[in-house]
Amino acid sequence: MAQDPKNPKNGSKDPKSAREDRLRAALRANLSRRKAQARGRKAEQIETDRDGAASHGTPPHEQNEKDS
Repeated sequence: MAQDPKNPKNGSKDPKSAREDRLRAALRANLSRRKAQARGRKAEQIETDRDGAASHGTPPHEQNEKDS
């Protein structure tokens, strides 16, 4: 049985605004996920720098070979 678009039972105003609400929520979740990834990369970079590895991309095993 199809719902009457003029009287939705899900509490939304209309289908268009419900779609916009879903899209807005999805964008907000995506932004939060991307920010968390960026914070994780930043923390990883700080940890790598603190351990003494070069921050310009030299892998730690190559850096150790140069020191020998």
